[in-house]
Amino acid sequence: MFILTGSEAYNLMEGVGQSMAGRVAIIEMFPFSLRETKSLRELPFVIDPQENKKRNEENKVAVDELYSMIVKGFFPELFDNPELDGDVFYSDYVKTYIERDVSKLINLNDKLKFQQFMEVLASLTGEEFVANNLSKAIGISVDTVKSWISVLAAGNIIYFLEPYNENSTLKRVVKRPKLYFCDTGLAAYLARLNNADVLRNSIFAGRFVETYIVNEIIKSYKNNNKKTNFYYYRDVDQREIDLVILEAGVLHFVECKSGISYSKSDIKAFDILKKNTKYQVGASAIICGTNDIYSIDKDVYCLPLGSI
Repeated sequence: MFILTGSEAYNLMEGVGQSMAGRVAIIEMFPFSLRETKSLRELPFVIDPQENKKRNEENKVAVDELYSMIVKGFFPELFDNPELDGDVFYSDYVKTYIERDVSKLINLNDKLKFQQFMEVLASLTGEEFVANNLSKAIGISVDTVKSWISVLAAGNIIYFLEPYNENSTLKRVVKRPKLYFCDTGLAAYLARLNNADVLRNSIFAGRFVETYIVNEIIKSYKNNNKKTNFYYYRDVDQREIDLVILEAGVLHFVECKSGISYSKSDIKAFDILKKNTKYQVGASAIICGTNDIYSIDKDVYCLPLGSI
């Protein structure tokens, strides 16, 4: 068995003249998860108070620590070389990415414009993707936005979370996907939020906390090679669920927050979707800055950040 690793996904199978079906497995990996950085065993995220308590006890995350982790990001090099300056690392990363990877795929006459595109996009992590808005903000065509977005997605810089929609029951839901950066540190650097206090006090704090939590949950499944469907929910009345997990025919709802205290009034969208889905709804949660696990409704819990 041979294991080949690398960061360049675009030309992975270029030059391979025969089908490798059944002989090659391609594994896409996010940057480190928090548990990986602490050499802790990682299992797929579940909403189970006893299991969540156990995970939190070995992986506690203080809210102050959260913003520092978000800004640092989870690229392995930053942990292998703790003395490495994050700004220097990300500056080199972006420059190399544009010069080496992106320039091979599209004709970049204005590389500064593409970097500006990435910077604007980073500030929108965790938000709905609207190509027209980006086109106007940066001064490029909608077709160019779509072309550049496809390159970033192919290179695992960003990914999309599709909206949850059952055509038979849900008629008033938003149809646009949400966009997330695969690494919060890269997004924070591009958005010029390279200080934990600056991020925490900015209007972007909620988006970055959501990005961190959603990423950690998805990593926990990817790192176990477990295929699961992830969505978000938002209707025209702006009732939203940050993450909808569909696993084995059961839906689980997750809200991502940075506060501590929440109640049933904060999960109204859970009841809306529960009434309008054909699937069984299992345990659901608000993941937030609480230190203790507590129940806010039947099978709905507030969970600490370290319980993922």
